[in-house]
Amino acid sequence: MKKIIAPTLLLFIFVFFASSFTSERMALHAKAKKTVQDTLKTDSIPVRLKYKPYKKAVHASYYHDRFNGRKTASGKRFDNSKLTAAHKKLPFGTAIRVTNPVNNKSVVVTVIDRGPFTRGREIDLSKKAFMEIAHAKGRGFINVNLEIVKE
Repeated sequence: MKKIIAPTLLLFIFVFFASSFTSERMALHAKAKKTVQDTLKTDSIPVRLKYKPYKKAVHASYYHDRFNGRKTASGKRFDNSKLTAAHKKLPFGTAIRVTNPVNNKSVVVTVIDRGPFTRGREIDLSKKAFMEIAHAKGRGFINVNLEIVKE
């Protein structure tokens, strides 16, 4: 009987400590993810990003799923699950912070395409970027503020 109790007790202690370690680790990871949102890692040194205001209260929409896999104007393949955008004038590779003033959520996207070609719209976001900042998921457009990321 003693031969069975000792290994069972050891297994219980191991599982208990392993699960508490995992939950602490997950909590630290979630906290780190929030604090790293506005930092850029270069050579493993976090650098605080600086923003230059570009435009306020502009009309933003998102790409339809049918554009997934197609080549963009920059030559890259479009992927709706990445944080990318299309802008008419900004150079390819420009990082832009897009902020929804209603809920103050923001996301940093990279310009990889030209567009949108609908009058009154300033920027087209990938679906992932749009859904991260949208306050009403049922609409396909929102008014946002744009800031250019300065390194």
